[in-house]
Amino acid sequence: MKWLIRVALLMVIVAVLFGGVAVAQKLTIGLSFPSLSFAWFAFLEDAVKQKAQQLGDIEVISLEAQNEVSKQISIIEDMIIRGVNGVLLVPIEVEAVIPAIEALNKANIPVVTVDRRIKEGAPVEILCHVGADNTEGGRKAAQFIVEKLKEKYGEPKGVVIELTGTPGAGPAIDRSAGFHEIIDQYPQITVKSQTANFRRDDGMKVMEDFIMSTPQIDAVFGANDEMILGAIQAMDASGKIDVKETITVGFDALPEALKLIEEGILDATIEQFPGKQASTAFEILVNYLRKGEKPAQKVMLIEPAVITKDNLDQAEKSF
Repeated sequence: MKWLIRVALLMVIVAVLFGGVAVAQKLTIGLSFPSLSFAWFAFLEDAVKQKAQQLGDIEVISLEAQNEVSKQISIIEDMIIRGVNGVLLVPIEVEAVIPAIEALNKANIPVVTVDRRIKEGAPVEILCHVGADNTEGGRKAAQFIVEKLKEKYGEPKGVVIELTGTPGAGPAIDRSAGFHEIIDQYPQITVKSQTANFRRDDGMKVMEDFIMSTPQIDAVFGANDEMILGAIQAMDASGKIDVKETITVGFDALPEALKLIEEGILDATIEQFPGKQASTAFEILVNYLRKGEKPAQKVMLIEPAVITKDNLDQAEKSF
């Protein structure tokens, strides 16, 4: 009788073990993002691959779009042909890639957007969007500048340069909206805005033009670190502006920006926790594909943080 019980227990254990293996379905997931020329996306790609390795039995097909919408659409179409199980997408623009998402929907391939969203109300199915609260990040950047101007003049006044991101990109729209929500409350602050397309070279060129046309500049907000780093290069090279006397704020908490904060050159950057964004979005997609679990919320926003010399240790360690 005892041997029968032992055999039965063994059969249960084997069933559980083999059942577990069956649940861990092998997956192929496509990752499409704007460009590896942006350090932020290189980090995001690395975070996704690390998460895939941690979850196991997942092949990640990762393709950059060289920041061209037409190329991103072509990449997504190719992923459909290759029969990927799901797609993790960082859309270049809020509207232009909607036809490609429609094609994913028709092919019953679930898609999760990360960092950048698509236009609200677009007639397509997105399993979930995971990103930073970019609007709040813009508010925090503006509030930081307002407080620094109060320290300088005793009241919030002065000239602020705003370098905005790629026109039509979700983070560019949201960060600028949050920034103006706060800064526009102070009529003695003059804001001059110009896009620098999230690029360092453009940030430097646009800043050179502002230096030529604007007698006094009190603060500069770059909607990403690439642009503020370019602006700092322009100010440093001009011989007209002391960078350390100008309030400077970036966005992304790139390692290079954190180093300049440590050296007292850059005043602050907004940390949006890209590793947490990427791993959370990827896990949501995998859980849906393997277990049929739908996320509790369609939109998950991560609270950004202002990083200064006083709290550098709060930036993501991977940076």
